[in-house]
Amino acid sequence: MSIGMLGKKIGMTQIFNKKGYAIPVTLLQIGPCTITKIQEEQKYTKIQIGYEYIRPDKLSKPMKGHFKKEKIPCFKYIKEYKTSKWKDLSIGQIINVAQLNTNDYINISGISTGKGFSGYQKRHHFSRGPMSHGSKNHREPGSIGAGTTPGRVFPGKKMAGRMGNNKVSIKNTSILDINTIHNTIIIKGSVPGKKGNIIYIHQQ
Repeated sequence: MSIGMLGKKIGMTQIFNKKGYAIPVTLLQIGPCTITKIQEEQKYTKIQIGYEYIRPDKLSKPMKGHFKKEKIPCFKYIKEYKTSKWKDLSIGQIINVAQLNTNDYINISGISTGKGFSGYQKRHHFSRGPMSHGSKNHREPGSIGAGTTPGRVFPGKKMAGRMGNNKVSIKNTSILDINTIHNTIIIKGSVPGKKGNIIYIHQQ
């Protein structure tokens, strides 16, 4: 069964394996999530999940009507994913970390930490100019294109600008431990975003 769930990033730490090597890990609080909608298509089925309860007066009328129609509680966050393995799912069903397997891999998506307006060196890892006396090109961009022809800067040129705050996906991350009591999992490596960020995990 294909499973998708929402959760929050708790933080990072490290654990030691039997050989004494330190392994960087991230602690995530996943779910519990509720299936709020199942829409069948020709080639796949759309599964909508809800996470974190919220008062109805905090939502818009269309969202309140959607939850009222399905006779389920209101949720602050909703997410939709596609799957072809959904026969064991139903509207109103609660899914949690108990459905995950430590032997399999998961994909994690989240919003990376915003760094604000950044220059060339920080944003694209460009090398700096000479630092000797008289040089006026220490951390400046330098030439960004030809002159008369083409007479413009091509779109997509790597330049200074906003860094971070983008959707980042990490594929095939291994699950090291699952705690069904506190709905937490420990995964190997890092996860995009800072503490408290909403993240989405998906397991085939």
